[in-house]
Amino acid sequence: MKRLFSILVVAAMVMIGANVANAAPVSTMTVSNSVEAQVISTLIQDDDGEGATEQRGFHQELKQRFIEGGPAFMGVVLLCLILGLAIAIERIIYLNLSTTNNKKLAQEVQDALNEGGIEAAKEVCRNTRGPVASIYYQGLSRSTESIEEAEKAVVAYGGVQMGNLERNVSWVSLFIALAPMLGFMGTVIGMILAFDRIEAAGDMNPALVAGGIKVALLTTVFGLVVAMILQIFYNYIVAKIDSIVNGMEDASITLIDMLVDYKNKQ
Repeated sequence: MKRLFSILVVAAMVMIGANVANAAPVSTMTVSNSVEAQVISTLIQDDDGEGATEQRGFHQELKQRFIEGGPAFMGVVLLCLILGLAIAIERIIYLNLSTTNNKKLAQEVQDALNEGGIEAAKEVCRNTRGPVASIYYQGLSRSTESIEEAEKAVVAYGGVQMGNLERNVSWVSLFIALAPMLGFMGTVIGMILAFDRIEAAGDMNPALVAGGIKVALLTTVFGLVVAMILQIFYNYIVAKIDSIVNGMEDASITLIDMLVDYKNKQ
């Protein structure tokens, strides 16, 4: 749009210059041509600058800002992002694989228990992945004992499964807190370097402090960005764990009711 507008402006000026040339002396034509040449040169320079900005792109700009922030703190912040994302993605995959249709599983276990007994119900649990199926299996394994023993086994194994779901999640929380801290530390160090330059020069020259302040701001921005990205993944993981844990608790109650009905029918 800007280039189209520039072309239209140049064309209009050329037309105006042609009309003036028909009624003006040679000196006026020379001035008009000089003005047109300057306008065209300015527009070409603007278009070249715009094209260079467009060609730079987001990735090049991000890379340039990262380098300007300094390798010391920016590298550590980047490491926090990489490790945090790796753990978060691993947890998300694990939690998605651990998610099952609890109502469908409960119905299958109930049908197998009524038709084939405890062993048939345990076989259904062995062929189903996820912590809920494991809890069913542990409770069915203790079904030959009292209902209280089966309930204790379900509760104990539920705690073990909860620990497996929450494994390594604390590391993501650590990186969320560590990334902005590193950014703020880079800010403080950048300001210290800026004041050191002022003290060494003995003059309050903006050029002396601009570099240090720029490093300080860049490290802070990158630290906050890393923390925000990891926070999104962390909240999703926590919500997923809560959903699975609620399903485990509901499955435990359902299993105990199944076992009570099964023993009463015998």
